[in-house]
Amino acid sequence: MNAKSAISKEIFAPHDERMLGAVQVKRRTKKKIPFLATGGQGEYLTYICLSVICFFTCSVTNKKPAQASITKVKQFEGSTSFVRRTQWMLEQLRQVNGIDPNRDSPEFDLLFENAFDQWVASTASEKCTFFQVLHHTCQRYLTDKKPEFINCQSKIMGGNSILHSAADSVTSAVQKASQALNERGERLGRAEEKTEELKNSAQQFAETAHKVSFC
Repeated sequence: MNAKSAISKEIFAPHDERMLGAVQVKRRTKKKIPFLATGGQGEYLTYICLSVICFFTCSVTNKKPAQASITKVKQFEGSTSFVRRTQWMLEQLRQVNGIDPNRDSPEFDLLFENAFDQWVASTASEKCTFFQVLHHTCQRYLTDKKPEFINCQSKIMGGNSILHSAADSVTSAVQKASQALNERGERLGRAEEKTEELKNSAQQFAETAHKVSFC
């Protein structure tokens, strides 16, 4: 099981949350540590995760809107488990800065109502995928006060191309598999019909031969 699947299962699933996406990050600038802070927990990996939870009223048919959030999750050196850290409601996200709209870049900034973080994703493609999921989620779950996406490549804002491409690929694969099964079924059907015809012919021939032998 990879890290993201483990995070989804360990951190979000127990709380009936569904993780939509995650990106492994590290800070572009070192965080200032208070002078009185003593000791630490060593090295760690950081993930920024996007999740959603749906709330239901007493009536099964009356479904309340989903609530999306962004959570910082850490995995400390020498540990196989993950720890939930800071969490923000999606409504608190004010700005998503892609840093450079003209090239694939792993750097990005997230501005919340009460926080500002500068990150570097493990890869530019991982950042791009996370941004597309984040943009799609904002459009879907936020009715107003949507965050501003600045300095982002057009493919991030252009209808979630990666998500659509992935969906198209899956759909195409399913269609091809279905077509292959249908064609195989037709061939098997024709073979069964041919076998039945041969069986009937052989049976008729045997009966005729039997009758002739006693004439």
